[in-house]
Amino acid sequence: MRRRTLLLAALLALPGAVRAEAPKVNAEGGMALAGYDPVAYFTDARATPGRPELTAAHEGFTYRFASAANRDAFVAEPARYLPQYGGWCAYGMARGYKAVIDPAAFTVVGGKLYLNYDAAIAATWQRNRADEIHRADGHWPKVMHSLDVAR
Repeated sequence: MRRRTLLLAALLALPGAVRAEAPKVNAEGGMALAGYDPVAYFTDARATPGRPELTAAHEGFTYRFASAANRDAFVAEPARYLPQYGGWCAYGMARGYKAVIDPAAFTVVGGKLYLNYDAAIAATWQRNRADEIHRADGHWPKVMHSLDVAR
């Protein structure tokens, strides 16, 4: 890790170096939410895999949907359904880093979708979620530009 960091620092110091764009959205291969339907978290209160034939693009990322109605709702109002912190783990974000998520480890709070690494982390996050959200909100503007992701 240290060697990779030093190499990256050296490359960025070169005149005219090309800087990689940090992944602000947790979207492996361009597929956001690991293919899960963002609208279903709100309408069905559960993690629902989207169907490959029902997709919509938003800011360069692809989202899948379980129904055409969910796709249409998302297209009409994407900000309403997008997960917080670009879909990275809310617990990790509260600690200042990006971490992958389990799409089934989620909570909707105040009309916002929060995802976590797994069910155990989600349970820990729930114990003091107001403080967790406050800390994560503070870290997100800086962490969103990080290239590092905890797995």
